[in-house]
Amino acid sequence: MASLSQARRLVVKIGSALLVDRVGGGLRQDWLSGLALDVAMLKAAGTDVVLVSSGSIALGRGVLGLGYGALALEQSQAAAAVGQIRLARAYEEVLQPHGIITAQVLVTLEDSADRRRYLNSRATLAQLLSLGVVPIVNENDTIATDEIRFGDNDRLAAQVAVTVGADQLVLLSDVDGLYTANPQIDPGARRLDQVAAITPEIEAMAGDAGSGLSKGGMKTKVMAAKTATGAGCAMAITEGSRDRPLSALAAGAPATWFLAENDPKAARKRWITAMKPQGAVTVDGGAERALGRGKSLLPAGIVRVEGRFGRGDPVAIQNVSGRRLGIGLTRYTYDEAVLLQGRRSGDIESILGYPGRAAFIHRDDMVL
Repeated sequence: MASLSQARRLVVKIGSALLVDRVGGGLRQDWLSGLALDVAMLKAAGTDVVLVSSGSIALGRGVLGLGYGALALEQSQAAAAVGQIRLARAYEEVLQPHGIITAQVLVTLEDSADRRRYLNSRATLAQLLSLGVVPIVNENDTIATDEIRFGDNDRLAAQVAVTVGADQLVLLSDVDGLYTANPQIDPGARRLDQVAAITPEIEAMAGDAGSGLSKGGMKTKVMAAKTATGAGCAMAITEGSRDRPLSALAAGAPATWFLAENDPKAARKRWITAMKPQGAVTVDGGAERALGRGKSLLPAGIVRVEGRFGRGDPVAIQNVSGRRLGIGLTRYTYDEAVLLQGRRSGDIESILGYPGRAAFIHRDDMVL
């Protein structure tokens, strides 16, 4: 059985119905303070934490007096613009007393579909986590329209988990797991404590019913589980409205755990290995030895560039004898690579005219 205590990097999805009072439209402050205690507990144990939080529209509509019910697109975007400020401030205020710095990260579906934007998001989140920051991620509802929306934060949370290489994802929900049937209708329905594989039978158990302020139903949660577990991230669905829901989950509260198919690093390495190189870089002996010690590939170690590739494309890495050493995702385009080959990382800005990343291929984006 998976356990929250095993998490090295955890993504937690928080829905509007948990965070915002349905009647008054204000924050459930006591609940949020309890969640902050849980985050502080996890951070103290050495776990990286990312929060994927709904709530901006629900908070903003209350401030603007838009009431409960369907909103026009322009009203939703206006409510999000007002609510995002309050949502970010709320997290900052409850986590700051625990010595935790927060950051707001707003994304859209386009940011994960576009290679350049995806790599930028991944690099930013990785840097924030390395600095001990807790990123607060939300869909950018101020600009997102239907064609560029995730549409629900269950799938957004799964994509974020894949992006940051999380090994666990927790969806705080209005139910305590996946049931064999709708427990509100079928008294014989039973909760599944563990799902080893998402089969057609498991998918058939998922319904579409969501609750009041949230858009996701069980079907979106199972879809999120497919994304997460395929990338090596275990996922739990648990009831989130109780005080300190993550502590409760760690103590064995009812939940459904979807088991990961493998670990996140292994899944990513397999994904990179399966790619077709769009070009090749030849490295000198010093760079070859550095790669063998687990280092990143720097521009200074490159002696030749071949092919036509863009940023984020897979390129083969070979030595001066032509022997292939591995494959990796480049952080520069072909034209930039030609200019940078053999040059020191400290010269990148003067050569390109803008700051760049020190590594041409980072060790996390490389398989040797």
